Amino acid sequence: MPRRNVLLVAAVLVAALGTLLIVMYVRGIDARATQGQELVEVLVADEVVEVNESVADAQAGGKFVTKRIPSAARVEGALSSLKSLEGKVATGLIYPGEQILAQNFGQPGSGGLLPIPSGKMAISVELSDPARVAGFVDNGSEVAIFASADPRLVTPEGDERQLSTSTRVIATRVLVIGVGDTTVTSEGDAADQESGDSAIPRTILTLAVTQAEAEKILFAARNSEIAFGLLTDDSSVQDTRGVTARDLFPELFGVRP
Repeated sequence: MPRRNVLLVAAVLVAALGTLLIVMYVRGIDARATQGQELVEVLVADEVVEVNESVADAQAGGKFVTKRIPSAARVEGALSSLKSLEGKVATGLIYPGEQILAQNFGQPGSGGLLPIPSGKMAISVELSDPARVAGFVDNGSEVAIFASADPRLVTPEGDERQLSTSTRVIATRVLVIGVGDTTVTSEGDAADQESGDSAIPRTILTLAVTQAEAEKILFAARNSEIAFGLLTDDSSVQDTRGVTARDLFPELFGVRP
């Protein structure tokens, strides 16, 4: 056999051996990571499941796969079978890697397909990209809601008084249950609109709230500017009196820091 062929065969064998060693190493890592943990089967999205897409269509398209994961990683309510979802459709986008939850599916045409938690109602607000954390707020996110206003107070005598501009939390933890399409709107005068200089992307977000939260949020959305703060399970948010210009620049008000 020519020397060149021998070297080629040797290279192929070395590559194959290297691949085998890598596979064995990765399996070893997986084995050590799950050692001593109970494994459970869950259904996971393998591709994006679209809003209003039926379970039957998604299953036919191979969008669901079964995986074995440590029980500690299983999300509460995660399903291992599609039997309970027969005839239902997705109520929101489900992304690859997400565990399949019954609460993310509903009957076709049922109440707009919004997964509203028991005892709460759905409201919608429209926000710019910065106000919704640059678009990182998604369906299923939990958010704190801030309001920034230049409030005016009308006394019983009919006199108007300008209060300090302030920003404060009006809702400490709210669930986002729907994210609409982003549209571009124009603000400002006619010249700005024609030039497109003031075009601002805005998105409608739907929230699950109590009546008290709805009253605060809708009033703030009408009379001030609101913004979301994206939360994690460990985020800590308190309802405080908020911040005014006096807090940030006390020296301007004759107060020593």
